[in-house]
Amino acid sequence: MPSATVLAELAMLAFAAGTAGALLTRGRASRWLAAAGACTGSVATLLLGADVLISGEPVALPARIFPVSGILLRADALSAVFLVLIGLVGTAAAIYGYGYTAAPASGTGHGTPDPRRIGALLNLLLATMAVQVLADNVFAFLFAWEAMSLVTCLFVLAEADEPGAVTAAQWYLGMSHAGFAALVALLLLLSGGGLTTSFEVMRHATLTTGVRDAAFVLAVFAFGTKSGLVPLHVWLPMAHPVAPSHASALMSAVVLKMGIYGLLRLVVDLLHGGPGWWGGVLLVAGAVSAGIGILYALLESDLKRLLAFSSIENIGIIWMAIGAGLLFQANGLTVPAALAFAGALYHALNHAAFKGLLFLGAGSVLRATGTRNMERLGGLIRVMPWTAALFLVGAAAVAALPPLNGFASEWLIFQALLEGFRIPRPSTALLMPVAVGMLALASGLAAACFVKAFGITFLAIPRSAEAERALDAPVSMRAGMTILAVACVVLGLAPFLVLPLLGHALGAMGVAPGTALLPVHTIAVAGTAGTMSPPLLALALAGIAAIVLVGLRLAGARTPVRRVDAWGCGRIRQTPRMQYTAAAFAEPLRRVFAEIYRPADDLTVNVHPASEYFIQSIEYRATVTPWIERILYRPLLRLLDRIANRVRALQGGSLHLYLLYLCVALIAALLAARWLG
Repeated sequence: MPSATVLAELAMLAFAAGTAGALLTRGRASRWLAAAGACTGSVATLLLGADVLISGEPVALPARIFPVSGILLRADALSAVFLVLIGLVGTAAAIYGYGYTAAPASGTGHGTPDPRRIGALLNLLLATMAVQVLADNVFAFLFAWEAMSLVTCLFVLAEADEPGAVTAAQWYLGMSHAGFAALVALLLLLSGGGLTTSFEVMRHATLTTGVRDAAFVLAVFAFGTKSGLVPLHVWLPMAHPVAPSHASALMSAVVLKMGIYGLLRLVVDLLHGGPGWWGGVLLVAGAVSAGIGILYALLESDLKRLLAFSSIENIGIIWMAIGAGLLFQANGLTVPAALAFAGALYHALNHAAFKGLLFLGAGSVLRATGTRNMERLGGLIRVMPWTAALFLVGAAAVAALPPLNGFASEWLIFQALLEGFRIPRPSTALLMPVAVGMLALASGLAAACFVKAFGITFLAIPRSAEAERALDAPVSMRAGMTILAVACVVLGLAPFLVLPLLGHALGAMGVAPGTALLPVHTIAVAGTAGTMSPPLLALALAGIAAIVLVGLRLAGARTPVRRVDAWGCGRIRQTPRMQYTAAAFAEPLRRVFAEIYRPADDLTVNVHPASEYFIQSIEYRATVTPWIERILYRPLLRLLDRIANRVRALQGGSLHLYLLYLCVALIAALLAARWLG
């Protein structure tokens, strides 16, 4: 394998060539060059991550890889996990994007307006994320963070005619820059104000308790905003649906993970963990996010918004695992801490695979039918069998069904949380059973949510002419989805191969690896009772399925097949109006959790003018406004609007007045510097 430096140079050159090729050419050549650059760069990024992760040895990279003054780059095992993640999803998105940005063959589907801009943005986003996880000083981290945020915002605006795109971009930009301000304050606090300070220097800095606690609070806000942690998540279900679908896949599968990477790098690596309340805050915040995310996903009829809310749930699960790790670490329990951190890293990798796959599948549906509304879909399994089968793999994985990858990582996190009884403080230990219950609830609701997503979208009778006329995705789009589907299967069947590599990442964070291997097919954790063999579990499930099929075949062999019309309660023929809708599927759960949803119901009954006993029509509407937006963000926006109107009076149009403002600000800054000095 080429050296790490060669692979990093190849990745950056490929992304640069892909950007230039997309902008300087047109038509198929532009799409091909953009896809080739993104694919080559992503594969090089994947190989770079695998090389560093396998060796476990950090590699300092030369400045020429990203020729911007003040940039320091370094790859260690923690960086490598996220490089693998970027490379895997980037490769799939690049191949998928070649077909997605072409005009739909049917002429009735959804097309991307400017393939050249989309191709250039794809390469830029992959490049900025790769630099992000390689950054080794304050300036490099901030530069890559802001560049990544701006490129993502341009992706949200890529289809500006899409309803809600401009509003989504405004929300994303506002939340992103609020998080960036907190990140700047955090890094300047840790570095003593030096933009060129390296992470190695910061790792050995001596900080007071107050500074460490302030840094932790800033980190929660900065990285919670980027990763979509409740209540900082409001931009996410707006932005992800309106972006091109392979961009949505990258945003959900990778961009959100940059918040996870930043949290692990700064809180666990640079700050070396902290007091138990740090872990408690993350554990509670993650549990709330997991519950709120999946509850609102259940109500969605927009397929991509459903997936966006589901991402909030999975991000919450990862934050829960990190919080548990910090709690164990603060109480001197190294083995459960290592297990929790390993579960967080593994679930980040697994979520990237299955959520990337689901967004690509949703993009294939959108491109073929022109709609994200599940109420206008149905029956697509007959006309889009490839997309349906691949989407089903992703749905089973996100629902944590064995033997796929979602089950493997959630099993690890469950095992970590169940070790909470070892914490000597009863008040703290009580958090763990609650977290276990919330994780179990979220997992069960996720299964129901994706039964709805797959069933309403792909099964039953088509609900619209567009769904009837849909065509399956072209070969390139199916290939991109297949890459991630295979990853879901491999990561689910072989965690015993992945966990030792994640142990290298734990070592890079200063966490003692606590995962041990029994026979080659089994994973176990030293000092705990949990063991699990994914291959044997898969064989057992396959054996049960085979026994059932053989039993049905043998039983059916004795009875001749009769083909008759099914009893339809007196109906002559089935119509789309007679089948379950997405809203009807979610209605029982909406009623169960009504105290959380607080829905507004409106029932209108129109009767015949001659007699009230003859009903002409019944109209029922139920609206759910997320209570976090209603309670938190609406008052905040009204306050900001009032402040802005007051501040507007300062803008009088007088140059002399503006110079006076500058002088007053300068004097105040000098006085503050003298007082603080």
